[in-house]
Amino acid sequence: MKKSIFLLICAIAASVMTASANEPEAAQTMETLPHKVENPDLCDMKGNPVTLPHWGEKHLLIFFVDPDSYLGGNKNKKFADELQANKRAEGPNIYGLGIVNTADTAIFPKLIRAIVHKRVVKEAGAEAFDDRYGTLVKEWGLGDCNNKFAIMIVSKDGELVYCHKEEFSEEDKEQFYQFVEAYK
Repeated sequence: MKKSIFLLICAIAASVMTASANEPEAAQTMETLPHKVENPDLCDMKGNPVTLPHWGEKHLLIFFVDPDSYLGGNKNKKFADELQANKRAEGPNIYGLGIVNTADTAIFPKLIRAIVHKRVVKEAGAEAFDDRYGTLVKEWGLGDCNNKFAIMIVSKDGELVYCHKEEFSEEDKEQFYQFVEAYK
């Protein structure tokens, strides 16, 4: 009995240490924004190494999507569609793009590429990138992005100034619209 309890305690301790090791040391939250970030090393949807376009030239509106969240009908997908339709986040100083968080999914890459090509490239006319190694989560200190559809803004000064990972309420949407005005 004592051995079973000891093993249970060891298992719990190991899982807590593993979870802590997977999180960045100082996971950034909305309270710690803005903070400086670097142009990440990502891949294009064919697996070729790339960095983000217009870094340092324009503000970047980034849709960081876990495919599981997207296919599960996350409400932020509807908000992204709304943004595309109403164009309230568009302007000469801001560039929108998609980054697929493939590090947090088991969905077959060929299916992801087909969906991204149809939805992002053909329908939205935007560029899409693949974060297959969890680079943004680690290097930008985003915390848990599994099953999330995050919307972020990186200023042309290289600062993450906005990050919203939870589903947008109507109030959140209005706050976003007010916030993005300064970056258009």
